[in-house]
Amino acid sequence: MHIAARPESFALAESFTISRGSRDTAQVITVTLSDAGHSGRGEAVPYARYGETPASVLAQIAALPAAFDRRALQSLLPPGAARNAVDCALWDWQAKQAGRRVWDLAGLPAPKPRITAFTLSLDTPENMRAAAARHAHRPLLKIKLGTPEDMPRIEAVRAGAPKSRLIVDANEGWCADVYADLAPHLVRLGVALVEQPLPAGDDGMLAEIARPLPVCADESCHDRASLSALAGKYDMVNIKLDKTGGLTEALALRQAALAAGFGVMVGCMVGTSLAMAPAVLLAQDAAITDLDGPLLLARDRDFPLHYDGEGVHPPLPALWG
Repeated sequence: MHIAARPESFALAESFTISRGSRDTAQVITVTLSDAGHSGRGEAVPYARYGETPASVLAQIAALPAAFDRRALQSLLPPGAARNAVDCALWDWQAKQAGRRVWDLAGLPAPKPRITAFTLSLDTPENMRAAAARHAHRPLLKIKLGTPEDMPRIEAVRAGAPKSRLIVDANEGWCADVYADLAPHLVRLGVALVEQPLPAGDDGMLAEIARPLPVCADESCHDRASLSALAGKYDMVNIKLDKTGGLTEALALRQAALAAGFGVMVGCMVGTSLAMAPAVLLAQDAAITDLDGPLLLARDRDFPLHYDGEGVHPPLPALWG
């Protein structure tokens, strides 16, 4: 088995802004595993919030031994982008070797299309209302928030998309008082869920204040080891492959989260269809699917995922799996 990893950059259709900053490109790491007759690919997004850079992820992959399998990989690399890219490449490579789809290898039913959220990035209320109006035909919109002045933004999005289901993501940007003040208004405006309202590690107040709508852990939930600390504070967990370190741990986390009584959301970083493809399998029967990364790009990969009124469809074998 030969492993190759390289950084790639994909321009976004427009600037994407959250409470921590803006970006105009998706910076990804693409891993290819190959032997004499088959190759498999995986993609990951290094995330500065978790101390990752393209260079650090490439260094982790370069330090891997010459031979390993998916089980060994779980201890060779920690949860994160590097392990995600390699783990997903291993799944794809093994599927190509076997001449079967990944879901067959994993013992999963064949995936179906999933309605996905479409994300509106943080902006002025006027611009967010205009963006909501442009995407009002979409059944599920996700609003990026995370400032003390978010109430006009929420009102503006609801005015621009009166019929869409809404979820909001504060990206750790609120304090307990701000969230407690906003929560009744979120309910009034029909918001279905709020993601990570308080900073990870400083979210204990969620166990003490009212949660009038479901609260989903994102930055506070990485893999199965993080689940025990979420009890009593969160109602749902957002599972992302770049946090779990690949599909292998993500499938295990989904099972553990459901057994512990959490609802499941499946999300993504801003990446290409190659990064989303394994997550489509994970998102089957999830309460919320948020796999819109390719919809934010100016250019996607060859053989991209197909999006239509039914949602995001499973990948073609030429893309992944």
